[in-house]
Amino acid sequence: MAIKLAARLDQIEPFYVMECAKAARTIDHSPECDPARGGEPMIYLNIGEPDFTAPPLVVAAAEQALHAGRTQYTQATGMPELRERIAAWYGSRFGLAIDPARIVVTAGASAALQLATLALFEAGDEVLMPDPSYPCNRHFVSATGATPRLLPAGPAARFQLDAASVIAHWTPHTRGVLLASPSNPTGTSIAPAEMAAIVQAVRARGGVTLVDEIYLGLSYDDTYAGSALALGEDVISINSFSKYFSMTGWRLGWLVLPPALVPAVEKLAQNLYICASSLAQQAALACFEPASIAEYEQRRAAFRQRRDVVVPALQAMGLDVPVVPDGAFYVWADCSRFSASSWDFCFDMMRRAHVALTPGRDFGPAAAERYVRLSFASSLPEIEAALARLRRELT
Repeated sequence: MAIKLAARLDQIEPFYVMECAKAARTIDHSPECDPARGGEPMIYLNIGEPDFTAPPLVVAAAEQALHAGRTQYTQATGMPELRERIAAWYGSRFGLAIDPARIVVTAGASAALQLATLALFEAGDEVLMPDPSYPCNRHFVSATGATPRLLPAGPAARFQLDAASVIAHWTPHTRGVLLASPSNPTGTSIAPAEMAAIVQAVRARGGVTLVDEIYLGLSYDDTYAGSALALGEDVISINSFSKYFSMTGWRLGWLVLPPALVPAVEKLAQNLYICASSLAQQAALACFEPASIAEYEQRRAAFRQRRDVVVPALQAMGLDVPVVPDGAFYVWADCSRFSASSWDFCFDMMRRAHVALTPGRDFGPAAAERYVRLSFASSLPEIEAALARLRRELT
């Protein structure tokens, strides 16, 4: 029997990175990748998941909470203690005084984006976003009935929106902007002065500024290491325990909201999922212990070391990196010297080098065939082995 699907699904494109991942796994299970037959196993540099997992104090906190039975529902906005510790982290890390009442703990950054977009956008609205950008962010906008309007952003703009572009493309239907700094897929951030100019332009037009800051903890350049929250209470920040805090599968994130928006988002959270995982929240309290922060900072240094290995190696083999990433764990590399299609290039490297990369198709149409994304979230030995294979095939 045919099932009639909601029309909104027509606005949601397939997640191509997952299609590539499936193809990579298929090749990985073939005889040519079997080490027992002298093959090379696939090296996966396509998925944005840190190889680091939750540190010992976080695991211990989860175990203690589980054994003590601290697993009941929490407030829809999150445990007060966790909201207070997040607020304190903004103070110690960024010098910001954030009222814990403005923080809503969510079931991952995905839930944070869903709550924020549902609270703010509706059919007929437009939301300005850079091209390239993370595909799910625009799909959250589409799911509300609003239209994500992708504006091409090249190397000169660090692959980010700038205030001039926002002003030039603002229309009576524009409701706001959705940015990411640092960005997936480029690892680039918006310069503080430019972010301030964007916020001012949006504010002057009665719009809203949402900034995905899930990679903010993984900044490598002090120039870009500040939060957009410094620009005023009307800025909405989305953050996560997945990347800097190494808790991907725990599905825990948060929003920092204007005070007036908290009740609306709380109402949505109560109805959509009641609360974020109480066990994950109990564990996350330990993220902010000095020993955990020290470990996270060591990991941040390790990611920076990986970036400093990857970028010059790619440049040397002809995969140009127009803007060196200043955060996250991605490199946005130009493969046009080798192929007119990044999709074909990635499949070619999967078959020949047994290295999985991500083609640009997911991240917007402007330069989809020119760029590939490499994730350096894997261990340094794996990264070095993958670079050696790519070098073998390309030089």
